[in-house]
Amino acid sequence: MSLPLRTKVFWSIYRRVERDPVMQQGADKVRAASDRRRKMSRMPGSSLLTGRPDRGAVAEDTAATLPDGTTLPLRIYRPQVRTTDAAADALPVVMYFHGGGWVSGDPWQSEWWCAGVAAGAGAVVVSVDYRLAPEHPFPTPVEDCYAATVWVAEHARELGVDADRLAVMGDSAGGNAAAVVSLMARDRGGPRIRLQALIYPSVDLGADYPSKHENADAPVLTRKDLDTTWHLYLPDESKMHDPYASPLYAEHHDLPPALIQTAQYDPLRDQGAVYAAALRAAGVSVRLTNYVRAVHGYVSLRNVTIGADQALGEAVAVLEDALVERSADVVAPAE
Repeated sequence: MSLPLRTKVFWSIYRRVERDPVMQQGADKVRAASDRRRKMSRMPGSSLLTGRPDRGAVAEDTAATLPDGTTLPLRIYRPQVRTTDAAADALPVVMYFHGGGWVSGDPWQSEWWCAGVAAGAGAVVVSVDYRLAPEHPFPTPVEDCYAATVWVAEHARELGVDADRLAVMGDSAGGNAAAVVSLMARDRGGPRIRLQALIYPSVDLGADYPSKHENADAPVLTRKDLDTTWHLYLPDESKMHDPYASPLYAEHHDLPPALIQTAQYDPLRDQGAVYAAALRAAGVSVRLTNYVRAVHGYVSLRNVTIGADQALGEAVAVLEDALVERSADVVAPAE
């Protein structure tokens, strides 16, 4: 495995600091381990690893109240734009679902990526702080993501977004959520989704693809992580092939076009390629890119793995093609 030096150094230090990985904890300890990692990610200087948010976007926090009374925190990234007419004020919107194996993570871990999407594509990015397993196993996390998407579409006017120009995006477990929300939106009559951007997604729970063994001890995500987390998320193994748990087993016709990104040194790599093939077989347009020498987690670790900036650039370009009308001029970030 020919890893970049900076990735090797990061992983060597991280393994000494975090001896008990979040995703390898039992159900009784995973929340405490997740909280520890969250605190580490917000320590002074952490941006040296995670990357600084683009200054061409500003962030704000709000919350969606679901029909059952549940409150879901949302972190919203808005581009700094100049508009020439009132109709241009409603910007396209991208729903973002963070990774973390359904048991950890929050919107702040992908701050640089979401801010970069907002500034680069001239779109509002809404990152969802969905509920996590093991306290909230399947289907709660993906149902939260769908409900938040519906809420944003229904509150488009007050949020200043155009619900007719909506995309979903997520990484890892969040990539699973983005794929599942696309299925739910089709099956449940909306909202219409113009693009699903799936970043190193998990689409086949419990599956045993070659990349899982080839990259069994890869940085950030290992084979043992995969074997542990899906059980925490899906304790009822009889639902392993439920399409809303493992979207590979869905019927894929009439789904939105997809961008799928994968990383060479990632045990999930092959799942992205297999899902791309399944979508194409159903007539869905797919752009699949595998980032060479990259590892799982580049959305959250900009300065650790090569290819992160290139991956963001690709995502922005594909989103612009799918969503952006050229009536808004995005202001370049100040130097």
